[in-house]
Amino acid sequence: MTRGNQRDLAREKNQKKQQEAKKKLGAAGQTGNAGLSMDGRMNRDADIMRIKQEKAAAKKAEDAAAAAANAKKVAKVDPLKM
Repeated sequence: MTRGNQRDLAREKNQKKQQEAKKKLGAAGQTGNAGLSMDGRMNRDADIMRIKQEKAAAKKAEDAAAAAANAKKVAKVDPLKM
């Protein structure tokens, strides 16, 4: 056969063509955004970011509390009152 890889090349070309067509659809064409309006996507994304920010703030507060608990206590000494 002289054209043994023609099927493979055609398959690759078609895959690339479908990927380009999917990119042209924009955000509404993505599978995760199916059935959502732009406002719905914005609200969903805002909720996700809000949850991530709350988790990060809680972790930061927890780390600060752990650092404060592990910090050495320094006693202030007034040399005039000795």
